[in-house]
Amino acid sequence: MPLYKRKPFALVEKPKDLKPNDLVFQVRFTKEIFKDYSEYLRRMNLYRHRVWSCKSTGKNNLTYEEALVSEKKAAEEVQKFPEELMAPVLRDVQFSMLSLKDLGDAIAQKLQGCLSEDSELYGRKNNHVYSCKIEKVVKDGEETRYEVAWLDKYERLPENTVINEEDLIRCKLRFSRAFLRSFIRESTYRSIPWVLHEKLAKKHGVPTGPPDELKDQICMQDGVIVINRKKKKSEDREAKENGFQDSNEIGKEDNLNAESIRYPIDDLLVQCAESDKHLVERPSPCREFNVSMECIGDLLMVWDFCTSFGRLFHLSPFSLEDFESAVCHKGSNIVLISECHSALLRFLLKDNGEYFMAVQKKRQKLKITLINWMEYLSDFLELIGIIELSNHVATIKRGHYGLVDIQAKLAILRELVCRVIETEYFKEKLDEDIEKKQALAATRRDEILEESRKKREEDHLKIQSNGKEATKGCGNSSDTGSDNHLRENGDVPSRNGKRTSSQSKHSLEDSESELLADSFKKAKMRKVEVKNATEKMNGSSKIASDKLIKDEGKETLDNRSKDQRALHKMRKNEIKEHLENRSKEQRKEYLEREIEKRVIRTNPLGKDRDYNRYWFFRRDGRIFVESSDSVQWGYYSSKEELDALIGSLNVKGVRERALKMQLEKLYDKISVELQKRSKEVPHKEATDEDVVRRSMRVRAPPRDNPALAFLKYVNKWKED
Repeated sequence: MPLYKRKPFALVEKPKDLKPNDLVFQVRFTKEIFKDYSEYLRRMNLYRHRVWSCKSTGKNNLTYEEALVSEKKAAEEVQKFPEELMAPVLRDVQFSMLSLKDLGDAIAQKLQGCLSEDSELYGRKNNHVYSCKIEKVVKDGEETRYEVAWLDKYERLPENTVINEEDLIRCKLRFSRAFLRSFIRESTYRSIPWVLHEKLAKKHGVPTGPPDELKDQICMQDGVIVINRKKKKSEDREAKENGFQDSNEIGKEDNLNAESIRYPIDDLLVQCAESDKHLVERPSPCREFNVSMECIGDLLMVWDFCTSFGRLFHLSPFSLEDFESAVCHKGSNIVLISECHSALLRFLLKDNGEYFMAVQKKRQKLKITLINWMEYLSDFLELIGIIELSNHVATIKRGHYGLVDIQAKLAILRELVCRVIETEYFKEKLDEDIEKKQALAATRRDEILEESRKKREEDHLKIQSNGKEATKGCGNSSDTGSDNHLRENGDVPSRNGKRTSSQSKHSLEDSESELLADSFKKAKMRKVEVKNATEKMNGSSKIASDKLIKDEGKETLDNRSKDQRALHKMRKNEIKEHLENRSKEQRKEYLEREIEKRVIRTNPLGKDRDYNRYWFFRRDGRIFVESSDSVQWGYYSSKEELDALIGSLNVKGVRERALKMQLEKLYDKISVELQKRSKEVPHKEATDEDVVRRSMRVRAPPRDNPALAFLKYVNKWKED
């Protein structure tokens, strides 16, 4: 069995109250059975961590499954151990008090000097060397001779001959010392003293009883050898009562204390301690959604994609609540749903790909409107050929899109999004956004560097002015004394009679060196970026076998990199011209706003102890929580819940530490959105109640119901 931190690890026993129809979770390689999925997941996460070691070979930093495979291979290799050496090696192993390394070295040295029966080696005969086999060891007093059988078939030699030891040529061991140590581990069930498995010892005639010199130290319990520690424990107890402590124990305690503070570690290995009492209880996320739990992932993905790339699709943004309500509505002429489908389908037509070719064969005029978009959607579903979605084609063709179930609606939108992402047209537009974002980031970086440079120059001017004032103060003394004083301090007179202090001179030199260092650093960074881009592009185009094509490819890549640098520089100049007449705060605000607009991908904030992912979308004032298996979803919608969530994260764990740092970094931004949402929700509820009350009156006209706000959606960015 693999060792957990070099110690035996007990597997979970089979549940006793298990019924035939119970749903269970089984670990494939240990056959452990769990009724609770969270316990199964926790155990699987532990098995996947590299904290296991192979018992047979001693290899560490393995997963549990890798350690099992290593032990299996080692067991197969151990079976190849020479049978004739098995008994003498096992006798030396039994009840040995040496360490594994020393025991393996001692046995290997002994085997190299051992000539046992049935050993095949080489012997000298008639001044020639022939292969032979030892048939019998003949002891004649103190002298040992060997009866060998010659194995060379091509020479006429006697069958058996008795020769001396010096006529035999010793060979190297057929196995390594590491293999010998693996054999010792596999053959024993405990170390120091090393004790063989009972069946193996009986098979090779090795005594199982402890020797006389070890009878006071070990004893038998339930047929297993254990160390007798009663005497040692009594001595330790007396020493502690007298106020003494073993130096080895002090070292062990220090090691344990040192290990206990080596944080952060894996969250599942963090144990509750006294220092963790300040952690608050984690609030339970709200799970109130209008759609089923299994559809939340698709709902969030489609909404975030459409709102993030709305400018590209000419689709003005809309809230998550409106999108959720529109998907759940049974009506077929919902403008929000129609615009979403139409925008994605128009983008597929612009790509001139498979969908464009399929639609072109059916229709002469390719124009998607709010009236005929269902026909184009039906063509898309027939093209992709997914049976679960193609079953709804007939309903959609009849104009009854609203009758399609919610799960199918979101699955259709998900497929549309996936097809859009795969198009070359989308990739080109995404590359343009990435280049623009890089240019904006570079401009912002230049602004920060320019601001810091100006600040340094102002500081240097202040130091210089202070030096001049000090020089004027010294001018009241005698000329000779002042000149000597200035020369001693390194002041140099200028042409106009004024003197400049050495301090200001050195500060100016330092500023010039800093500016040069900054410029060199920028040049080096640009060089590295160009080099990386060249290597990346070169990896797919160079052909090692043809030098001419290789040189042409390099020239092409150099030209491309030059074009990219020129384009990048041009974009930066355009941005700087746009910011030329603006103040510092306006420039900073503009750059931040433009960078935030170009969202390339939404990443989770992080994960907690149980691998639950946390998401924050910039157009929705909630923090969403996704379970590790993406089955359960929830959300936090108040600042109090955010504070409680941050206070519940244990920084001793790797995942929760990173999540807490990210939440604290974005705390102000998330708090503003949460507070904004907290104010809007009560207002909506009050408006709903007011609508209900006013609808009972005849004279007062009813107000608009906020729950039906999605019906008034207008696509302000729609193409003409």
